[in-house]
Amino acid sequence: MTVHEAERRAMSRALELAARGPRGANPQVGAVILSPSGEILAEGWHHGAGTAHAEVDALSKLPGDAARGATAVVTLEPCNHTGRTGPCALALIDAGIARVIYALDDPGDVSGGGAERLRAAGVEVEAGEQADGVRSLISDWLFAQRLGRPQITVKWAQSLDGRAAAADGTSQWITGPSARADVHRRRAAADAIIVGTGTVLADDPALTARDGDSPYDHQPIPVVIGSRETPADAAVRRHPHDVLFYETRDLHAVVADLHERGIQSAFVEGGPTLASAFISAGLADRILAYVAPVLLGGDRLALTDIGVPTISAARRIVVDEWVPLGTDMLAIARLEDNEGVR
Repeated sequence: MTVHEAERRAMSRALELAARGPRGANPQVGAVILSPSGEILAEGWHHGAGTAHAEVDALSKLPGDAARGATAVVTLEPCNHTGRTGPCALALIDAGIARVIYALDDPGDVSGGGAERLRAAGVEVEAGEQADGVRSLISDWLFAQRLGRPQITVKWAQSLDGRAAAADGTSQWITGPSARADVHRRRAAADAIIVGTGTVLADDPALTARDGDSPYDHQPIPVVIGSRETPADAAVRRHPHDVLFYETRDLHAVVADLHERGIQSAFVEGGPTLASAFISAGLADRILAYVAPVLLGGDRLALTDIGVPTISAARRIVVDEWVPLGTDMLAIARLEDNEGVR
């Protein structure tokens, strides 16, 4: 069985439709229904938790038996379970769909298996079309499905000699405007931004993502970890999203709760103590280290104790990319021993 040109175009369109859906506990999915001659009959996408899945959304726009003998092109394998909505595989079978093309298998133990159900009902099924594009769109969701927690990026800025602040504690600004703009772009791509109460009290950050003076359309949910009280007039309390407060040092419990809330990616900007804690806990899936060509000296290190008592226990990293940002450099890296990113 082969995928025809009209079906390839339909998958490209389904990917565009998928991107319209919200990020959350459910994946972004798009669907296109094609007539036997390759004409688009209907389109759909998943609009959020509790709403019709993409296939059902598309089918709902067709009258009567209009889908009988048609082809469904979907970015993710049609689901095979009943949650807040019924199985999409069964909906396609009942509608008389003759052929299904999808990009990626559903990795869920419960929701997967839709392709097998379709084939058992006599529906032709083809998998893998434009898989890379779909994987890129829902990579954070796939990660969260695999590990049961958000993908976590730990970020810090440092001088060339590894300091996060001067001797008096001042740290604005170690890096230049290009590096700071890059940070805000990456904040805007995350579902949540995490700091500790120490950072809130010392720096009073807004925890928003801004393009110059203008806020990005997408704002990460602010998360504050620690037992110290956050002042009533703290800038973070004026964030467009409600702050999530966690009075615990159990980072695994925190990220598990974030996962339950549908958060797929988190950006840690909490200073040396919190950054080191995430690394020590094995929860740093990606590291962003912004290095400025300045020397500060002193004891204000970018990282504190990460559980390395001797050189043989050093945490080895793989630098995937060095990115020049004005006079600064960004190292995009991952820990060799962190199974989360593999």
